[in-house]
Amino acid sequence: MGDNSKLQTQIEIKQATAARFSTELTADELIKEDRVPFPFFRRLSQKRANTWIISLFVILHLGAFIATMIVNDCQENSHGDCALKPLRRFSFQPLSENPLLGPSASALDEIGALRKTLLTNNYQLWRIFTSPWLHGGLFHLIINLSSVIFVGIHLEQEFGPLRIGLIYILSSITSSLVASLFVQDRPSVCSSGALVGLLGTLLSGLIRNWKSYTNKFAGLVATMAILMTNLVLGLIPYINNFANLGGFMSGFLLGFVLLFKPQQEKLARNKGGLFDFDAKHFVKRRNTLDKPVQRGAALVIFAFLLTGIIIAVLHSININEYCSWCHYFDCIPSKWWSCTDKAFHCEVFGYT
Repeated sequence: MGDNSKLQTQIEIKQATAARFSTELTADELIKEDRVPFPFFRRLSQKRANTWIISLFVILHLGAFIATMIVNDCQENSHGDCALKPLRRFSFQPLSENPLLGPSASALDEIGALRKTLLTNNYQLWRIFTSPWLHGGLFHLIINLSSVIFVGIHLEQEFGPLRIGLIYILSSITSSLVASLFVQDRPSVCSSGALVGLLGTLLSGLIRNWKSYTNKFAGLVATMAILMTNLVLGLIPYINNFANLGGFMSGFLLGFVLLFKPQQEKLARNKGGLFDFDAKHFVKRRNTLDKPVQRGAALVIFAFLLTGIIIAVLHSININEYCSWCHYFDCIPSKWWSCTDKAFHCEVFGYT
């Protein structure tokens, strides 16, 4: 009788356990099961220190846009022919001139946007480092920074500020270098390249840690939706879509190199007391040895690609000369804007 009662109890426990795991598990339970929710579906930490690098980048982007509008000064330089005139010095160029509700082409030239004649004839290679901080207009700024905040904060809290900051900077530089190979004789900005780099990192992290995440398909859909939004936005003048291509390539490869399994980091932080050092040391060694061939291959590919792109830029190679249709990836002609590859003229700054 006692054996039957014990057996019945064990069966009930197993059934309860099976029912429990058939429902959605909490975050702590998922960690114990070696799975965690995809970054987009995880509660953010309330500690401000966890997102300082993304916050810094957002502030720099906002500062660059304010500086651009100060230089633009539509009310003075365009004789009052502006959109949102009550903003006075910060009013925008007419939508027929800039559909993104932003500055003039000359203001973007002055502040550091990419442009073929300025790169090839005047050798102003410093624009490769300034264009990733510029936006084509207010619409571009809002969409880009909203996406950076949403994606970047989750990634920074998941994998740490140093690695995400390094990926962001390298993706922005790579995106600008790739854009330089396709740039035409109109100003273009590359600020979306770093965001798309974070999306590439997110995708490589998802592939790399596929078995570690739940909500994978929902996360993949969200990632692709943000990516497609920025690629479509890149078909409008002033936003360089080839920068998005370069940023995605960079972020995707660097994700394989720098990202570790997210739950290992979290488990190490949950340890404490006497075993704190040993746990962190174990996790550090395991992360270092985790998939070394994959890390090494991705790093070598990235290094070769970056070196080749730099050499091509230094030799002033313009891929548009060898690809007759490539310019359609950067700008689609429309009745609301022009994609003509010709020099812009400005009375104030005198660029031609």
